[in-house]
Amino acid sequence: MFKGVYTALITPFNKGGIDWDALGRLLDIQIDAGIAGVVPCGTTGEAATLSHEEHRQVVRYCVDRVQKRIQVVAGTGSNATQESIDLTRYARDAGADGALIITPYYNKPGQEGLFQHYSRIAESVDLPIILYNVPGRTAVDMTPDTVLRLSRIKGIVAIKEATGNMERAAVIHHRCGEAMTLLSGDDATFLPFLAVGGQGIISVTANIAPRHMVGVWKAWQQRDISLAISRHEQLLDLNRILFCETNPIPVKAAAAMLGMCSDDIRLPLTPLGKDNQTLVRDVIKAMGLFGSV
Repeated sequence: MFKGVYTALITPFNKGGIDWDALGRLLDIQIDAGIAGVVPCGTTGEAATLSHEEHRQVVRYCVDRVQKRIQVVAGTGSNATQESIDLTRYARDAGADGALIITPYYNKPGQEGLFQHYSRIAESVDLPIILYNVPGRTAVDMTPDTVLRLSRIKGIVAIKEATGNMERAAVIHHRCGEAMTLLSGDDATFLPFLAVGGQGIISVTANIAPRHMVGVWKAWQQRDISLAISRHEQLLDLNRILFCETNPIPVKAAAAMLGMCSDDIRLPLTPLGKDNQTLVRDVIKAMGLFGSV
């Protein structure tokens, strides 16, 4: 259901509000590049600073703009179960193809709390759900045992595993098999992730280099391992520099350098530091991205 390269879409701002024209251009770029789908209102989309109304507007806009040419997986996570249910229902009604739901942050539920949180959402809303495990940002780690339990719940079909831990990914694949599609949440380890059973990625880098990310996936699908390695290595510096500061600060700055949108970002995040601006510019120049998107 969810395989290939998905873009963890940035939310472009202009003078504090959402820049709808820029968002439309970003979506067109993704479609033209052959991306499988976009994921608005996730971590990279600064969902934590969007109002509920803005969140709904962005999801609706993306669905209406792409017109089923690619999939739209809406970020609908929250640290309140009922709020996540409400956001997921809206995404379903808006026509989204699925929901990406992060582990509840700040509350720090145990494994049973995680199981009940996701189970309640899946039972309440008929929309395919992708679990999202990123303990570095949430302080909550969903174990493979809990993932296995959730794989038996109707409607829970995939997991975005963003630890960058290949052993963790391999264990989930081994235990869950086809019941749980394994998606990477770490650009730098996309290729090795595929080697242990991964079937795609939800990518930050794809905002500015979608064709390159799709290229890795296509080479892997064609079983051209040498080409996949080559394309993976072309992305090494970019994948590293786009996380030189808290995501999405660097990727938003890179998108601005490429003329895709402004670098406006909402507090408490702040614009990319000057030294890192130089480093990001040098890497995207070396990759030949200027004038390519």
